[in-house]
Amino acid sequence: DTFIYCCDTLGLDPDEIYNMYQTIPSIREKDEFVVGLTQSVFDPNFTTEGTENIQKFVRDLVGFYVIMEGIFFYAGFAMMLAMKRQNKMVGIGEQFEYIMRDESLHLAFGCDLINTIKVENPQVWTQEFQDELVELISQSVVLEQRYAHDACPNGLLGINAEQFSEYVEYIADRRLERIGLPRLYGRQNPFPWMSQSTDLAKEKNFFETRVTEYRTGASLTWD
Repeated sequence: DTFIYCCDTLGLDPDEIYNMYQTIPSIREKDEFVVGLTQSVFDPNFTTEGTENIQKFVRDLVGFYVIMEGIFFYAGFAMMLAMKRQNKMVGIGEQFEYIMRDESLHLAFGCDLINTIKVENPQVWTQEFQDELVELISQSVVLEQRYAHDACPNGLLGINAEQFSEYVEYIADRRLERIGLPRLYGRQNPFPWMSQSTDLAKEKNFFETRVTEYRTGASLTWD
């Protein structure tokens, strides 16, 4: 619904936008890469019997949660929130904050699931398998960087495509560490203001805008 709202607001053709993966190589490459990594999770006949199948399942979880949800979406998030930060397209920026909030929860669930499988099945976490996962994440970084250059070739409000590329490397290191793999890039966060949307709770005037964070409920006690 958010993307339809964006298209309607900006006068864009939704069919044209949704079909860009067929005409823009960097989008098509990302799509094909993820599809190739998520076969088992969508196969109703797949089982996790045996070490090889468990590794395949973990590989697909990395493809779905770490790469697709945790890396591939974030250059686009940074672009939209950079505009919101400059008071441009603020409403759509808030919609993207909602989306990023949900993706962060999906990512956290996926990483917790992967780490739990590692603990319960230590035999799958071989050095060879770890190297394979690191290589997959490295490939995904290259694909997302190509997309960032295509989406923002001339920069955006003082931010250039190289900074978006650095940001992709920075978040890739965070994803690697989160599932117990070594960092590859050693980048500093070029967009520290993004942490406001991903890591920190924010206070807002609810008379002016909507709060985009989840609230944690507290249990009641009765005296």
